Amino acid sequence: MKIFNYRLIIFMLSIIFGVAFSIPSFLQTDSGKKISLGLDLQGGLHMLLGVKTEEAVTSKVKSVATSIKYFAEDEEILIDELSIKDGSVQFTVLDKDELPKVDTMLENIKGLKVTKENLNYNVTLTEAEKVTTKDLAVAQAVETIRNRLDQFGLAEPTVIRQGETDIVVELPGIKTAEDEKAARELISKPANLELMAVDEERADQVYALTTYQAAQYGDIILEDSRNPKIKYLVKEIPILNGSQVIDAKVAFDQSHQPIINFTLNSSGSRIFGDFTGKNVGKRLAIVLDGKVYSAPNIRERIGGGSGQISGGFSTIEAGNVAIALRSGALPASVELLEKRSVGPSLGADSINASMMALISGFAAVFIFMIVYYRNAGVIANVALVSNIFIIISIMAMFGATLTLPGMAGIVLTVGMAVDANVIISERIRELLRSGMSIPKAVEDGYSNAMSAILDANITTLLAAVILYAYGTGPVKGFAVTISIGILASMLTAILGTHGIYEALMPKIAKDKNLRKWFGIK
Repeated sequence: MKIFNYRLIIFMLSIIFGVAFSIPSFLQTDSGKKISLGLDLQGGLHMLLGVKTEEAVTSKVKSVATSIKYFAEDEEILIDELSIKDGSVQFTVLDKDELPKVDTMLENIKGLKVTKENLNYNVTLTEAEKVTTKDLAVAQAVETIRNRLDQFGLAEPTVIRQGETDIVVELPGIKTAEDEKAARELISKPANLELMAVDEERADQVYALTTYQAAQYGDIILEDSRNPKIKYLVKEIPILNGSQVIDAKVAFDQSHQPIINFTLNSSGSRIFGDFTGKNVGKRLAIVLDGKVYSAPNIRERIGGGSGQISGGFSTIEAGNVAIALRSGALPASVELLEKRSVGPSLGADSINASMMALISGFAAVFIFMIVYYRNAGVIANVALVSNIFIIISIMAMFGATLTLPGMAGIVLTVGMAVDANVIISERIRELLRSGMSIPKAVEDGYSNAMSAILDANITTLLAAVILYAYGTGPVKGFAVTISIGILASMLTAILGTHGIYEALMPKIAKDKNLRKWFGIK
């Protein structure tokens, strides 16, 4: 008697796979990949952040000033009194023959309102551009915070936009004060890197000048990162900013102190090389979040587009700054509007209630299949059990987070998984009642049921894909669980049970007890 067939072999391998990779999740072992529990199940930190969008507008204006400055230097156009006042960029072109070049350059920058009087320019953002900049700032903040948390190693953080300027952040598993502090610092750190020229002409006057007096020269006064008593007078318009950084890594200097090596993109490398080539002997301040970490002398032109930040970092601080630089600077700073610590008791209650629903639903379906379909129901239940193991194992392999909606998805999948077997069993019973032989009825039963099963599962899978694409947070978790459940049920119900019938067919055909095998009177 031929017991093994390719369908049964594939089914048995899938069961072994499901059991092996789901054991760490069921037993919560220290080794192996496990399913992470969401905030609603294991507790954690819930924060509501507000984005200061006006800062994004200010940063945009400063970026426009930087572009004008670089263009003028690159094209050798003489401009004077380039400064930022009251949210606008002001400068004077000294040669009227260069006006067409300047006008063309400004026309190529979208969203600008340019006012020109003789040789004097006043450049501001249009109202529409300000609205767009603010909206984009919040969207970029969401992506930046999500990228930082992903690189930090937090499992499945939820970062979603709420309203026009707010962001909701949920961090499962954050329970200690130390973890909370590290996460909050990483989220809120602007990581705004700027390379700024030191005003060498007035550098020795920095302690005598007021902020207002420095602004008259187009300068700002910044503190040293390690010693606030040390001041630097730097040009307000930066040479480069963090938007040109494409990589940042932690390294160690000769004294084994942590430093951060950063790499610039192609345009940043060109600007950096040109500036250092023209300013040999002068100082370049490396500014991070408004504080000067170092201001080395430029000894020669620096090509290659790389630099380093040193400033007495601890290893953990250097790592967090590197993550922040890699994931991008926040376009505007964020403030904590609300914070809630979700306790594990809520998670325990949710888990217990969901497990009761899962076990109750599973038991009801399990008993019904055996009572109504007899041995065919037992075969369907084998597929049902293996289906749950496969779902858990796949979610564990991908490091998925299980939330309360995800558990609801598993409960729903239990019913959907057995639905295919019900359709197949009913088709087989119909054919047997018409007098068809058992082997022929089983083969035709699977063939006749296939179209209905595929149609139902494909349409549900498409709905799950749409939920995942457009949903957020728990909705995505529900969509993932349903999608995995659908694919697993098609494997177990269509391929697996068919393989079992093929293996048992000689015995079924010899027995000819339709009530025992298919529940037919």
